Amino acid sequence: MSTLKVPVLIVGGGGSGLAASVFLSGHGVDHLLVERRADTSRLPKAHYINLRTMGIFRQYGLADDVAERAATPEQFGTVRWQTTLTGPGPLDGRVIHEMDGFGGGALRETYEAAGPALPAKLPQVRLEPVLRRHAEQRNPGHVRFGHELVALTEAADGVTAEIRCVDTGRITTVTAQYLIAADAGRTVGPALGVRMEGPPALFDATTAYFSADLSEWWTEGSIITWFLNPYRPDLSGALIEMGPTWGRNCEEWGLHLPLTGIDRMDEKAVADRVREVLGLPGLDLTLHDVTSWRVEAVLAERYRHGRTFLVGDAAHRQPPAVGLGLNSGIQDAHNLAWKLAAVLSGRACDGLLDTYETERRPIGRSNTAWAMSAAAHHQVVIDAAVGLGPHMPPERRTPVFLSYFSPTPVGAAQRARAAEIFATHRGECQALDVETGFAYEQGAIVPDGSRPPARSPLGDEYRPVVRPGHLLPHAWLERDGRRVSTHDLVGPDAGFVLFTGAGGAMWTEAAERAAGKLSVPVTVVRIGDGDEGAEYADADGAWRRLRGTDGGAAALVRPDQHVAWCATGAEADPAEALTEALARVLGGLGGLGVPGHRAP
Repeated sequence: MSTLKVPVLIVGGGGSGLAASVFLSGHGVDHLLVERRADTSRLPKAHYINLRTMGIFRQYGLADDVAERAATPEQFGTVRWQTTLTGPGPLDGRVIHEMDGFGGGALRETYEAAGPALPAKLPQVRLEPVLRRHAEQRNPGHVRFGHELVALTEAADGVTAEIRCVDTGRITTVTAQYLIAADAGRTVGPALGVRMEGPPALFDATTAYFSADLSEWWTEGSIITWFLNPYRPDLSGALIEMGPTWGRNCEEWGLHLPLTGIDRMDEKAVADRVREVLGLPGLDLTLHDVTSWRVEAVLAERYRHGRTFLVGDAAHRQPPAVGLGLNSGIQDAHNLAWKLAAVLSGRACDGLLDTYETERRPIGRSNTAWAMSAAAHHQVVIDAAVGLGPHMPPERRTPVFLSYFSPTPVGAAQRARAAEIFATHRGECQALDVETGFAYEQGAIVPDGSRPPARSPLGDEYRPVVRPGHLLPHAWLERDGRRVSTHDLVGPDAGFVLFTGAGGAMWTEAAERAAGKLSVPVTVVRIGDGDEGAEYADADGAWRRLRGTDGGAAALVRPDQHVAWCATGAEADPAEALTEALARVLGGLGGLGVPGHRAP
């Protein structure tokens, strides 16, 4: 039996675990990742990478590799409802409604203003290999697939794990100061007795993954096409492109569909049901897999258990509506990585790690509830939009659709009413504020006493603000003819970043003194409009509008691009104020803790 000692052990090599590995490497943290599978996901699963996650990928040099393989909002930015894909009847192949979604169409300008990288569509079966390659390149020899956790012991000063090579059976004892559980809740959480809390599942769902040539009937540009069958409710479903080619020539597909009365192990029966839903009885298709999953919203009772931290599906599970599952998991890892780096380097107290749960668990609670609400809304309200309801007799279904499409005043009224109801779906497919506008009200921040700004009830209006706990607003800046985002100036190499205006010269000396006293890197960025002393020009005036002033005020931003503290510019001793703010942030929930007080 061999032994290995590392600062951090990651259990799980899915999207969240691989992202955590990349982020830790970016901060120079040595670690080991183990995954029981021999390879990355063989199923497409989650496919929408939202604007905030793409911004994080940009920060760690992943965005270009992801975008090279992904569909763009122009290729997926429509949500569509129709009767069937095609068919011989007057109600077959009819589009019921379309709307822009996820940064496509008329939404593009709004999404571009919110961040430096637009959303992308890339299923996990294609995303995870990209993440794995980067993880292995940045942490050679310490990303080990085909290795599973078989025993775990947690102590006050760390964890001890037994890791078994699936092929050889060889056991390696790994000791680590901290453990990240990214195993979808399969092993670590249950072993530690962490319960998942939430209401009963809404219903069970099934997805069939298959290959077929649908180019003759497929309309490009849809991230998801919902089928509301005009003849039978059991033939409704939702079709999703899964690549690797995007658009009309897409080769692989995922279809959410009911399998009432069908054994999911009966491949012929499932394939025939796929054909029925699409309206293509003679379609030549290859069925790859059929998965069943629960439409549920559950949250781990705690995100930290001693030396262990739960991320991704190990911490929260929700319906795929709004695309919050994988994105939330990657954002969990992003929040945790810089904090582990700060503690392991001796620059912060262990109490800083308590803020991971303080900050991310409320976001997990909000996201799971939002996703469940969106799923329930679609299940009940959208069907009702066209005139269907839970008590609709089967024989009335087809007449309802005939009326809906009829060129009569009644048909026009029915379609107009439906359009207003369909518009409420923006809480799922246009939820930019849910994707990007979340904020931390407590944790590794210094509150300024202000109230959080009002948020859009349907989550479709993102209002950026420079306020502790909020994401640093994106604004384009220019320096020496080069255009950069405010987000580009914050990353693992920069440490903390202090943004100020042309009149904030005193913050340069303050940052040097604070950084020297606390041994924490602080970079000062001065933004102006050609003003003397300003390093960056406010390219479009967006920063001035968002910040409100460019005098001596300043905003301290954490490595994860969230604002930690705001200064008014009227501080009597800027260096002392900045030092105190940094100490409070790095001291975690203990307030004015002294970094290094609690040894990792």
